Amino acid sequence: MARFLITSAIPYINGIKHLGNLVGSQLPADLYARYQRARGNEVMFLCATDEHGTPAELAAAKAGKPVAEYCAEMHEVQAGIAKGFGLSFDHFGRSSSPQNHALTQHFAGKLAEAGLIREVEDRQVYSHADKRFLPDRYVEGTCPNCGYDKARGDQCENCTKQLDPTDLIEPRSAISGSTDLEVRATKHLYLCQSQLKDELDAWIDSKTDWPVLTTSIAKKWLHDGDGLQDRGITRDLDWGIPVKKGDQDWPGMEGKVFYVWFDAPIEYIAAAGEWAEANGKSDAEWERWWRTDKGAEDVKYVQFMGKDNVPFHTLSFPATILGSGEPWKMVDHLKSFNYLNYDGGQFSTSQGRGVFMDQALEILPADYWRWWLLSHAPESSDSEFTWENFQQSVNKDLADVLGNFVSRITKFCRSKYGEEVPAGGSYGEAEQTLIEELTTRIRAYEDHMAAMEVRKSAQELRAIWVAGNEYLQSVAPWSTFKTDPEQAAAQVRLGLNLIRLYAVLSSPFIPTAKDTLLAAMQTEDDSWPTDVAAALDALPVGHAFTVPEVLFAKISDEQREDWQSRFSGIRES
Repeated sequence: MARFLITSAIPYINGIKHLGNLVGSQLPADLYARYQRARGNEVMFLCATDEHGTPAELAAAKAGKPVAEYCAEMHEVQAGIAKGFGLSFDHFGRSSSPQNHALTQHFAGKLAEAGLIREVEDRQVYSHADKRFLPDRYVEGTCPNCGYDKARGDQCENCTKQLDPTDLIEPRSAISGSTDLEVRATKHLYLCQSQLKDELDAWIDSKTDWPVLTTSIAKKWLHDGDGLQDRGITRDLDWGIPVKKGDQDWPGMEGKVFYVWFDAPIEYIAAAGEWAEANGKSDAEWERWWRTDKGAEDVKYVQFMGKDNVPFHTLSFPATILGSGEPWKMVDHLKSFNYLNYDGGQFSTSQGRGVFMDQALEILPADYWRWWLLSHAPESSDSEFTWENFQQSVNKDLADVLGNFVSRITKFCRSKYGEEVPAGGSYGEAEQTLIEELTTRIRAYEDHMAAMEVRKSAQELRAIWVAGNEYLQSVAPWSTFKTDPEQAAAQVRLGLNLIRLYAVLSSPFIPTAKDTLLAAMQTEDDSWPTDVAAALDALPVGHAFTVPEVLFAKISDEQREDWQSRFSGIRES
């Protein structure tokens, strides 16, 4: 049994996320976690809410609530929506947890001991209108590199170039829009990433199986221009993890907090500590996932995220871990995604554009969304959500292929043989041919899933469903029944066993459908089909079943037009 540590980029606390966020991190991470569990492997799947920084403060102020109260409430909301989408986290933590406070301060202390933190008199943007220092991301302007007019002061989300607020053309406050800005002196701590450049370069070079998207972004940050720059890890804010050197005060840093991008990735580790506490487990139980001196040397650690998060996970977080000098588990594979666009534009939380996760669940059950998003995952390039494509994919793949197969075979069996697996006949050439095709396809499906090739996995799964339909069309048990009811019984028996097989294979993509199908087949046998012929005999003669309700209802033109109108891209705040 192999062990897999899986983390998804942690979503900001400031509001409900859109479908682009979902498909860029949490959903493919869940797909991989469910697959590895289905194969009998041990999985620790962690995520959390990212609760610090100005976005949380501003969202709380807008809601008229203390920031701690706002974050607690939004954590519950995001956890509920994640559950609604079937995201199978072992723990969904909070970056404001005591565990993350302690670990973040611990790492800072270790980095300081290693000579990797320096104090800098920084020059930071102060907004007179807002009466506060503005964090980098709350200064907006035009990117000097690509001309994008909504670039933030830390990074341009259009071209991914790392920026400082002073680089921006015509900078303005993202809070008030004011251009009455001043650059003031303030002291901050910097992580000396530049000292670790060669070590990080060699580490990234060793990751030969990483997506080109991941390594190209990391290399760009390492080598473009002046190369990897040291990074500020503290901020002048009220809300956050107080700056300490381990458990000791840090002279000169009173009243400051750690930068959200320093503490947020550390929450991946802290979430495991939260999991242990929540489940009455010892520290050793979580440390075996994260400390290579305490059992984590045989763990495969996989991260999932959108491309905008890649620089921090390939450079800053690894710099924190390497720089600590301690034996923490480092990521083995980083799966990054491009952007999912919405009907000719970009999804955007800040601009309220697109379908948001809570709205999606109000319209249709999670499996509809899971299937479309994963089968159209933006892996090699950006992809686009359109209502026409969504309708077509749901109707053709889920309703016409999988749902239709289940409906035809169960209803035919009920009408001719009753609601149990029929006796009689034996598998012949057509059945053997199908078993051989399924074996080939299932092995290919496993290879794609293991390689985290999301779209290819979905295509292979659909082809497995199609193979069953083509078999049914070819042997036509409803015709066979007229001349040879015994042989028709064998064909039906195979068809009913295919339903159980499809439930198991489909479970990482559409887990609710898996539960529905196994319940209809009245079995809890969800064993993986390592031997396809044996898997197609799992439901014996006489085994009872029920005919399920419509597995996937088709989306009508009227529904599609209504949703297109309702979700024209702007969400009222």
